Amino acid sequence: MTANIPRRSVLRRAIGIAAGAAVGSQVLATPGHAAAAPAPGPDLGALRKLTQDAREREARVRTGAASGNGWEMEKVVNDRGNIYTRPVPGTPLGINVRMGNVETVLVHVISRFHYEVAALHEGDVVSWRPPASVRRHLAESNQASGTAVQIRPASYPTGARGGFYPLEELTLRDILADCEGVVRWGGDDKVPDESLFYIDVPPGDRRLTSISGKLRGWAFTPGQGAGTMIDPLQPERLRAAKRLAGQQA
Repeated sequence: MTANIPRRSVLRRAIGIAAGAAVGSQVLATPGHAAAAPAPGPDLGALRKLTQDAREREARVRTGAASGNGWEMEKVVNDRGNIYTRPVPGTPLGINVRMGNVETVLVHVISRFHYEVAALHEGDVVSWRPPASVRRHLAESNQASGTAVQIRPASYPTGARGGFYPLEELTLRDILADCEGVVRWGGDDKVPDESLFYIDVPPGDRRLTSISGKLRGWAFTPGQGAGTMIDPLQPERLRAAKRLAGQQA
């Protein structure tokens, strides 16, 4: 017995089948389905150019030699290396410094010096120096890797001690305590350079990441960080500064 299917339903079904067949025939007729096109091969000319550019950059920027603290010295700044000119907020200064965590820490040191020890002016801070201009047996070599700064070097010449008043030195010790041993003061070195402050941990040290995170948090928290009223004679702060001084002596 034949089912009584309405004529309108039959027409709808027929139209649907026809449309599907038409679409299927078009899909099958496209080149992608008729035969898989081979994947384009690598552009060897472009790859060679990229390789050559990378080699030229390496030769232009890198030295392959480490400064005293283990960071690689670089030949240039602002030229696709790791060292760029960065501002020090609250001051007229721009410093050539290794970008990232090193920048965060050294900017904090300079900022606190500016607010609490002596106001700094353009030219008061010497940051990156070309590798050929530093003495590699001294801590100043760290400037060539973008991990050290000299603050008012003309006022605190290499080899001399006692350039700071007692309260100024207490403040410096408090700044170092903020950095929890990640920064060393050149005034504590065997050959003193009281203008010098440098990163005292090697690349990849987790302490640098931790301290820079802390300092960035302070920068966005009212009442904390550089520019706030800090009393280095508070017992807790004084103890922390003395303890670190003993460790770094």
